[in-house]
Amino acid sequence: MKLLYGEHNPLLEQKRIVCLQSLSGTGSLSVAAHFLAQYVKNKNVYVSKPTWSNHYGIFQTAGFTVSEYRYWDPNTNGLNYDGMIQDIQSFQENSIIILHACAHNPTGVDPTKEQWQGILQAIQKGNHIAIIDCAYQGFASGDPDHDAYAVRLFAEHHHPVFVCHSFAKNFGLYGQRVGSISTICKDHDEYARLDSQLKIVARRLYSSPPLHGARIVAEILNDPTLYEQWLQEVSTMANRIRSVRQALHDELKNLGSE
Repeated sequence: MKLLYGEHNPLLEQKRIVCLQSLSGTGSLSVAAHFLAQYVKNKNVYVSKPTWSNHYGIFQTAGFTVSEYRYWDPNTNGLNYDGMIQDIQSFQENSIIILHACAHNPTGVDPTKEQWQGILQAIQKGNHIAIIDCAYQGFASGDPDHDAYAVRLFAEHHHPVFVCHSFAKNFGLYGQRVGSISTICKDHDEYARLDSQLKIVARRLYSSPPLHGARIVAEILNDPTLYEQWLQEVSTMANRIRSVRQALHDELKNLGSE
């Protein structure tokens, strides 16, 4: 959890963040979907247009109606921030909004820090529940702390949020299905309730997650030498992704593509 929320986050010290190991991103999103299906009345879920295709199926299977909010602007090849905010402000109160923490899939376009603050404010005004899908921490900027900005912003303001975290990409554990789902609690009583109910949902979906990959991640994160090596490798991968994209862009331009 320190990787997501920051090593010295007071919510961790106060034990106000429930966290369960899950089957990577899909597993954590499924736990969130089935948990919310039991306890929220508003069955409207909103995803960015476009988004990862599995977002639709996971929440539709759990009984939600999935609709879209504006995100990609083809005219600027960037974020349609104004359209996104307008759509969020138009949603029925207590809706569920799925956000991408970083390295938006499939566009690669992320909000700035200032835009994230505006997104949070719009969600707060509507009393919406946020689900942050964090599948590529470190791959957007090369810095896992920078890529966790949205998660930490929502946590800092104690807004209802479920964070679905995957280690498949940034640890290269695609076949091990390592991830987590976490959520912020008001107090110890709410912690106990959420912890018990999320565990019941997980138990019904997959009983218990695999151990091998989780131990690999834990070993790396808790060993200072291995952790530093991992940070360097994440930065290397992020730089490589950017360089390949730039090379592709340059070659397409040389070939006359607009």
